[in-house]
Amino acid sequence: MVIKSFLILLPLFILIFSGLIMGHLVSLSEETLLRLLADFFMPCLVFASLYLSPISPLEMLTLTGSVVCVLILTLASAILYSRIHTVDGRTFILPVIFMNSGFLGIPLMQLWGGAEAMNIIIIYDQIQTFFIFTLGYFILEGGLSSSGFKAAVKSPILWAVISGFLFNIAGIPVPESLIKTFSFAGKAAPPLAAFTLGLSLSNRRRTKVSVHVFSGIILRVAAGFLFGFLTVKLFSVTGIMKTVILVTSALPAAVFSYVLPARLGHESSTPREIVILSTVLGVFTIPLSFYLAQMI
Repeated sequence: MVIKSFLILLPLFILIFSGLIMGHLVSLSEETLLRLLADFFMPCLVFASLYLSPISPLEMLTLTGSVVCVLILTLASAILYSRIHTVDGRTFILPVIFMNSGFLGIPLMQLWGGAEAMNIIIIYDQIQTFFIFTLGYFILEGGLSSSGFKAAVKSPILWAVISGFLFNIAGIPVPESLIKTFSFAGKAAPPLAAFTLGLSLSNRRRTKVSVHVFSGIILRVAAGFLFGFLTVKLFSVTGIMKTVILVTSALPAAVFSYVLPARLGHESSTPREIVILSTVLGVFTIPLSFYLAQMI
């Protein structure tokens, strides 16, 4: 089962590795790729997926509750660890509570479960994105900032989420040619996300790894899976949604969990190393997560 899962995910790992190698061989602008991905291709994918999504309001509510539950449990564990070991919570907590459900999770679920699994994780990712730009800023600055609010409002992904949900629930018709255009452009998002993740990792500086980095990885991956398990039991989630929640809850740390503190002047090697090492270890932990999810 682990080998089968690894083979399914092999194209994803190859794209990440290709981005990593290309980042070392040629000069590529990570900022340009991130902007193309976040402001064009990903919004197209999000809108088309949400508009065409067959997920019912009850399933949407269940998924929202599951995401919030996982975030609360991981947040509590990260706060407890940072206080016991006197670690700077502003930089330690974010890579523990926020997983890479976008750049890594979306192409991952597309490869594993097709459109159905991808539609679920897109919603999971957008719920988490809301918390990144609210809870994330609160953790870093001790309160919501105007800059964070403005960044969220200006985000094309946010408006793609709002319009996708609205058009779906209200049954607002969209010309078929336009939906086909969004779907066609959106298909470029998952592979580009995987490639950009590899490029992003190639640009990170190497530093000495502390014990807190390994602790953060354990909390992000192992505890994340455990909290995902408790969540699916609490909400009685079954089927493909159960697997998506379990595996996503144990994904490597989100790239934004390093980028956000750095942009706000909270530079630290800890979140960067948690992101890098948890992603590298994902070659083993992700197939294992799929295996355990099928066994439960």
